[in-house]
Amino acid sequence: MDSPGYNCFVDKDKMDASIQDLGPKELNCTELQELKQLARQGYWAQSHSLRGKVYQRLIRDIPCRTVTPDASVYSDIVGKIVGKHSSSSLPLPEFVDNTQVPTYCLNPRGEGAVRKILLCIANQFPDISFCPALPAVVALLLHYSIDEAECFEKACRILSCNDPSKKLIDQSFLAFESSCMTFGDLVNKYCQAAHKLMVAVSEDVLQVYSDWQRWLFGELPLNYFARVFDVFLVEGYKVLYRVALAILKFFHKVRAGQPLESDNVKQDIRMFVKDIAKTVSPEKLLEKAFAIRLFSRKEIQLLQMANEKALRQKGITVKQKRQFVHLAVHAENFRSEIVSVKEMRDIWSWIPERFALCQPLLLFSSLQHGYSLTRFYLQCEGHEPTLLLIKTTQKEVCGAYLSTDWSERNRFGGKLSFFGTGECFVFRLQPEVQRYEWVVIKHPELTKAPPVKSAEAAASPPLISTCSTDPADRLSPFLAARHFNLPSKTESMFMAGGNDCLIIGGGGGQALYVDGDLNRGRTGHCDTFNNQPLCSENFLIAAVEAWGFQDPDTQ
Repeated sequence: MDSPGYNCFVDKDKMDASIQDLGPKELNCTELQELKQLARQGYWAQSHSLRGKVYQRLIRDIPCRTVTPDASVYSDIVGKIVGKHSSSSLPLPEFVDNTQVPTYCLNPRGEGAVRKILLCIANQFPDISFCPALPAVVALLLHYSIDEAECFEKACRILSCNDPSKKLIDQSFLAFESSCMTFGDLVNKYCQAAHKLMVAVSEDVLQVYSDWQRWLFGELPLNYFARVFDVFLVEGYKVLYRVALAILKFFHKVRAGQPLESDNVKQDIRMFVKDIAKTVSPEKLLEKAFAIRLFSRKEIQLLQMANEKALRQKGITVKQKRQFVHLAVHAENFRSEIVSVKEMRDIWSWIPERFALCQPLLLFSSLQHGYSLTRFYLQCEGHEPTLLLIKTTQKEVCGAYLSTDWSERNRFGGKLSFFGTGECFVFRLQPEVQRYEWVVIKHPELTKAPPVKSAEAAASPPLISTCSTDPADRLSPFLAARHFNLPSKTESMFMAGGNDCLIIGGGGGQALYVDGDLNRGRTGHCDTFNNQPLCSENFLIAAVEAWGFQDPDTQ
């Protein structure tokens, strides 16, 4: 207990043998890349004193706004704010959303100190409206602070980060909710088996994913959370996504094929995370997290921006108190000649989260509007994205999620040309459910970052479309094929339409081809989606539907 990182806030008995300083005492590394590797490897994890020094250095180096409260501010205000209350009876600030403060082996004095620090932060940061992660951060930092004032200063620096490229902690419901939506998007793309389980066992999978930050900031045991925090301070917010995805992968591996312990999957995941030591070590958890091949920080940032924009359009603001924002496909309002409510909900679980806020809107039905491709285009133009459903005369059901307005086909002067983005996917529902995404999602090694052509280009952020300079203005914020160096164009043939046919997926074949009379079609393997045939390779069409996405507030 001689380490300066541990003091009167810690319960020695709870820390037991792990209190010993077993690791190195100094860190001389200055290069970011080397620091990343050391953090991931747990270089300072076995030395409390070294971890305390590293935290001090990393937090000191966070770029902060000019006026950031420091230890002296805490000393000035804590007496006035706490008053005559005992530390244990202090209320928590509203912005923590009734979050239970993790004890992390703190003694009663340490638990009271967390509440005091949180109240002083609330006093100094009136703009924070929603920050349920903060109690866990403060509780951990107390382990590596010589007193409350130093812990307060460290937390304030994390909250005051003004580097737009280094997001740290969500401080509003808008930011928190868009992070949850972004996590749902990432699960959908990179943890498909786990996502399928969540859809099967949960009424509202989006609400399950809204719990992802609690897994990290609350349920993870102290030694796991500290390891995550080590890397988080070096690499930033993306680490949190990676670790939460890894947790979900391990949960699926353990629970797949087993009955859940309760009828509440959110609670089951929380219990799994709390007892994660039974399943995996901190080292294996981080190893799994960094084995997940995600796209760049920039593309995750663009996705978060688009989700924030979708929430703003629904009236969610930075200052707003928490409210329920997710919506499912409503059984009483839904009618389709091709799919059931359950099947449509399954499809809804695949689409980008920002559109899962919307209700399905029937744009075209061959049984209502006739078997005409011209009429199909007329009904669909002006809507982005759209969902195409096809039922064959053999009662097979397949379709495609299409990211881009069909009016884009008119830009090519009548020539059949491909457009769209990598958010497109194709699927089949009958006789079995299967989704096929853009091949690059599962094989990012096919791409290389586009070369920088000039110093001016290097200084400019990549645009999302040729039509807009605002990355959040396009409905598909990332995976535009022109942002990737692909070995051939066949990996980016998403959708094409002419007077005589429409095509989904190209290169070595077509995922879907439908003729101009919406009468006949064919399906096969294509390079863009690397798919199996979606139904009988040559088929007759019984019905075609196209669905749009309607904000329920406009109904």
